[in-house]
Amino acid sequence: MWSRRVLRNSAGLSALRSCLLLLFIHMSVPLEARRVRGGGGRPQARRAQQLQPPAYRERVEGAESFPLDFTAVEGNMDNFMVQIKNLAQSLYPCSAQKLDQDMKLHFLKNVSVTCNDGSPAGYYIKESKGSRRWLLFLEGGWYCFNRQTCDSRYETMRRLMSSTKWPQTRTGTGILSPQPEENPHWWNANMVFIPYCSSDVWSGAAPKTENSDYAFMGSLIIKEVVNELLTRGLDGAKVLLLAGSSAGGTGVLLNVDHVASQLRSRGHRGVQVRGLADSGWFLDNKQYKYTDCLDTISCAPTEAIKRGIGYWGTVVPEGCRQAHAGEEWKCFFGYKVFPTLKSPVFVVQWLFDEAQLTVDNVHLTGQPVHEGQWRYIQHLGQELRSTLQDVPAMFAPACLSHELITRTYWTDIQVKGTSLPRALHCWDRSLHHSLRANGSRTHGQQRARGCPLHLVDSCPWPHCNPSCPTVRDQATGQEMSVIQFLKHVGFDVQKMAQQQGMDPRKLLGMLNNGN
Repeated sequence: MWSRRVLRNSAGLSALRSCLLLLFIHMSVPLEARRVRGGGGRPQARRAQQLQPPAYRERVEGAESFPLDFTAVEGNMDNFMVQIKNLAQSLYPCSAQKLDQDMKLHFLKNVSVTCNDGSPAGYYIKESKGSRRWLLFLEGGWYCFNRQTCDSRYETMRRLMSSTKWPQTRTGTGILSPQPEENPHWWNANMVFIPYCSSDVWSGAAPKTENSDYAFMGSLIIKEVVNELLTRGLDGAKVLLLAGSSAGGTGVLLNVDHVASQLRSRGHRGVQVRGLADSGWFLDNKQYKYTDCLDTISCAPTEAIKRGIGYWGTVVPEGCRQAHAGEEWKCFFGYKVFPTLKSPVFVVQWLFDEAQLTVDNVHLTGQPVHEGQWRYIQHLGQELRSTLQDVPAMFAPACLSHELITRTYWTDIQVKGTSLPRALHCWDRSLHHSLRANGSRTHGQQRARGCPLHLVDSCPWPHCNPSCPTVRDQATGQEMSVIQFLKHVGFDVQKMAQQQGMDPRKLLGMLNNGN
């Protein structure tokens, strides 16, 4: 049994070595050809095309391309070989020899920093040796704001308050995926997933005591994870992208400047800290239908946060604290905190966010909504759009959904013909150009030609963007077309056509065609 395992491992290693050697030869030939021809543009273009894995090449030869950048590592053979190894894992001949690409669980060494119930906090990591880019992702999952709501949460959502049943590994998807087909620009970064177990929107600094049944240490968990990662290679990083979805997206807005300050104080001024906030740009608007603040879902966000910040021992960004002294709850709302931030942040936000509609007591299930709800939904999209107008880097599709960057379909959603990965790549380039031009990190971004950064849909109703995620009927589970969905939520073709100044038949045809 033991000898068969040795033979199998040896054969697997041999196959992997052979595949890497073939890939190295395959990639080296065009490079030699370029040298012979004197470095002209056409051979280099062919070289870039041949560097891409076959499945990846087939995908990107359509309307949009995401060229892999090898120029940055041509002078660093170790880094170059790391990228070859990772590319080989996506090639068919080596698919059976894939290395373990899951993120592995590590509990914090500082046991005083804990989840709500006192169990140890931690993180999942997949290291990419040679890469100087780090992606730290904050998980989302609502919050609780008093003893009653936290007790209820512990009974029904214990995974978000305790680490006792966390799995040993996690598989990254979307922007956390190690596959270039799914994650065109960040697939080779060091990936870190930080589970949400503090129920405080990543803002708390209150330990569990004899007088309190729960700890709220979200901001301290992030700080401690960063401290540990500095011993695992983060100290040599070029870029740290702090990303998060839902409550994790709000957590990015609350912590990105703290992380930047933490690294500077430790002497790591060369690390460029950036934020990516997905579905965490909530509004402190008036609910469609007011309800008493009895539970997390029905309680208006403003009231829940006001109650929570004292319970959590909240820490907010210093600039926002000064701007809203005595009203620190305002720092949990994107359009209030964003202008006070020093670190660059890219905002991803559905114009018709399901979580926002839920806390506003608009529920799009069961019977079609009536006209008052429909007007409220439209107004929500307009209001959200207006709060984003001064955000230089953003992606806001007119869809009814929640969270995007870790979805496997995140490359399919487009705004004005540009996908989110492409927009993030443009943002990355703009920050690089700004850094070179100014010699320091700034909040401003220089837009590269043909590279859009401020992407927001202008159409006025949910799912008017044909690339929106599929909607399913809550009762039957069947997929719904755009026109079926709009009719389900009370869309009046005649009235909407009149508002848009077009013939109703033309509008109906556009909807049926997904335009």
